[in-house]
Amino acid sequence: MKLFSYIVPVLGTKLASSVYADKAYYKGQELVGSAVGHYAGYDGEKNFEWTSATIAAEGDDFIDISFSSTVGDLHWVVFDGLAGSYQYLVNRGLPDLSIVRTLWRLDPELFLNGRTYLRDQPLPDFALYANATKVQDETWELADGTFITKYDFSDYVRDRDFYGIYGPKVGSWYIHPGKDYYNSNQLSQTLTVHRESATGDSVQLNVVQDTSHFRLGNATPQPKGKIWGPWLWYLNDGSVEDVERQRQLELQNWPYSWLNDTAYQSRGELVGLLKLSDGRPASGAAVYLGDVNATTRPLVQGSNYYYTTYANENGEFSFADVRTGDYALYAWSYGGVLADVYSNFSRSAVSISEGKKLDLGSLTWAIPEGRRPIFQIGDFDKKALGFTNGGPPYRHGVADQSPANLTYTIGVSNASDWYYAQSLIGTWTIEFELSALDISSHANSTAILSISLAGYSQSAALDLDINGQHLATWSKDTLASDPALYRSGKISGEWRFFQYEVNSGVLHEGTNTVGFTVTRYTQWRGFMWDSVILEWA
Repeated sequence: MKLFSYIVPVLGTKLASSVYADKAYYKGQELVGSAVGHYAGYDGEKNFEWTSATIAAEGDDFIDISFSSTVGDLHWVVFDGLAGSYQYLVNRGLPDLSIVRTLWRLDPELFLNGRTYLRDQPLPDFALYANATKVQDETWELADGTFITKYDFSDYVRDRDFYGIYGPKVGSWYIHPGKDYYNSNQLSQTLTVHRESATGDSVQLNVVQDTSHFRLGNATPQPKGKIWGPWLWYLNDGSVEDVERQRQLELQNWPYSWLNDTAYQSRGELVGLLKLSDGRPASGAAVYLGDVNATTRPLVQGSNYYYTTYANENGEFSFADVRTGDYALYAWSYGGVLADVYSNFSRSAVSISEGKKLDLGSLTWAIPEGRRPIFQIGDFDKKALGFTNGGPPYRHGVADQSPANLTYTIGVSNASDWYYAQSLIGTWTIEFELSALDISSHANSTAILSISLAGYSQSAALDLDINGQHLATWSKDTLASDPALYRSGKISGEWRFFQYEVNSGVLHEGTNTVGFTVTRYTQWRGFMWDSVILEWA
């Protein structure tokens, strides 16, 4: 066996330091250099301190080495002939937490570029930081007014293929073929790679738990024995195409048969069909298996294992290789043909049994019926897509590019005339026409104004009115803050939903208006938009 020709160079000789592995080799090339190396930790800089290393398991072509600490064990599983290592982390005594991660900090002379499914480009030149002004955490303003920040390489964890750092000689990659140990749902996002501003190290993060960045922070309890992983840390010559080939192999082999853990191997299957109460199939709906305890928002659920998928055009959905146990089923609109659906679906106590397929049959998703739309701006998908500057790539400071004042005319303006975020002091006005027939046929009706925000970052404040009649004030006194907007987020943060009844007589024949007036401005903060709809009840 050639196992130890891999394991010794990869792990180095610095276990005595209790925290870092400071040596790694690929084809004779040392990869860490003056950088920090490999370590693991949780919630900030609470790094694992390793007390021992033991062989946990071995086979004809692999060896599983467990590095132990008082709070958890990090396993490196090295296969003969595979450059890199499978890794998984086992909880032994972690407290309630928000973040768990491992990471490599590698030689910046070798690892020049960062790659995610959203970006593939050089990491910022370390020399840029010398004359830049730090404006917030790991965010720097250059002399030309542009910014560099570690948040620009963030991505959505459920959409990942692979990511890493690489150069012309070598690449270091993370491949996660199974994502059930990631917390939260399709809207979960976190950090990936960046330049370390203090040292210049090329940083490759492996954040496997995050209920903090880009959402309202939430610490969750972690059951003893919980496993994050396994994932593959993979080394190659820097070829992106080669990593994709390796990823396809990992997808075929997941869940991994070599992991001798009963709970990990015990899995079942779930299928079902979602239909709206008006008879439409829930085409393209986001479907999520999460916690039975619905008091915890799906975006910050993080104690157990989680699964995501999307319904097909007929509303059918399926989950394969689900760990046995009890789950709740959640669904919501991801736009498209469900663009007008703002209610969510949930069902508790979905029990997965080993080796069994659970068929939930046809499920009815209740939505308000009998309402007649007056206008809608944007799709309900909990994202700021379709609006100017909304969507990838991540980029800092873009909220300030939105206008202070804006008039959107129904029937004339397009969704792209609205902006993804409102920040500057001023008023955005929606103008819409109602005929005498509209008013007379709904003389005894109320209207329902439904507003979905993709995110909110304090301390901005906004007054909402319809035809000058005040409906609400949104501010830090009424909304908790999420950091997405000021951390380069242009897609989503924490979703918020509001509904207001508009009494009979407020609307009138001719031109009517809905106004959103920002009364308090804080740089890079504000309101990230999803959709606005006004309907006759």
